Amino acid sequence: MTNTIVFDLGGVLIDLNVPRCVGNFKRLMGEENVRNVLGIDDEGEGVVAVSAATLQLMHDYEYGNITSEQFVDALLPYCHEGTTAEDVRSAWMSMLDELPQAKLDYIAELRKEGYRTILLSNSNQMHWDPIFEQFHLERYFDRIFASHHIHMGKPSEEIFKYVEREAQIDSAHTVYVDDLDKNRAAGEQFLGWKTCASVDELKVKLLNC
Repeated sequence: MTNTIVFDLGGVLIDLNVPRCVGNFKRLMGEENVRNVLGIDDEGEGVVAVSAATLQLMHDYEYGNITSEQFVDALLPYCHEGTTAEDVRSAWMSMLDELPQAKLDYIAELRKEGYRTILLSNSNQMHWDPIFEQFHLERYFDRIFASHHIHMGKPSEEIFKYVEREAQIDSAHTVYVDDLDKNRAAGEQFLGWKTCASVDELKVKLLNC
């Protein structure tokens, strides 16, 4: 019987608007630089590595190896003349959309019912801080793991085994909620977690347990 639920953040709890973010960066640096420097997919599928430099920049920021200031400074030279650091930060933040309170209320109910809830997210400091300041996510989760805090990320085997060990998870009784196929596949492969792609799918799965 399930006793632990591991949640992704972006795309599961908080809605993401990657096309809006792409559009804002196109205005700042042009379409070619959005593709070659940021590596953001025009279809809104997230970040893709199109060059070694892109891979390293996004990896370093997501894994907490560089600060938000260093990330912004690395992007500014590719932007149109007159672009400010605040313009870049605003474009990056435009990826974030709504975090419905109903989802947090549901997680609170799960905890009342005796489930352990864990947050496991590939994130970055610029996105992370305002989300936590606004929603106080520490109130809803027994443990929280963010890539930029622990310097590792999904879908690596390393992070899944680290979370299992640090949170003392019984993987045979764990459900993992993540919107990305590659992350769910990693959870299934490395730890044998049951998986689903959304909170709505989780609700159905738990009803049928």
